[in-house]
Amino acid sequence: QVQLVESGGGLVQPGGSLRLSCTASGSIIRFYAMAWYRQGPGKQRELVAGIDSSGNTNYTDSVKGRFTISRDNGKKMVYLQMNSLKLEDTAVYYCNCHYPGGQVHYWGQGTQVTVSS
Repeated sequence: QVQLVESGGGLVQPGGSLRLSCTASGSIIRFYAMAWYRQGPGKQRELVAGIDSSGNTNYTDSVKGRFTISRDNGKKMVYLQMNSLKLEDTAVYYCNCHYPGGQVHYWGQGTQVTVSS
């Protein structure tokens, strides 16, 4: 059992930065894969960034070089550093967690990121 809570969203101008945080509780997180997804207005939910239990990361092409996912297993937290934000980054961002090979995916409630001038 894992519970996830996101924070750090808000309103930011194009070119600005935000750092999203996801706090996990209820289970040992070390062996879980973590990810950030987002869903923009009128769009499907998409994977933004992922990080596995070994610290390997992957990113969707549109955020490569701008976003960085990281994790702190001791604090049971996952972060998404978002730099050089663009209008198209506007979305609700969701934290995701799953155990590799398992069926259950855990989701946070989402945090709104709005990029606007």
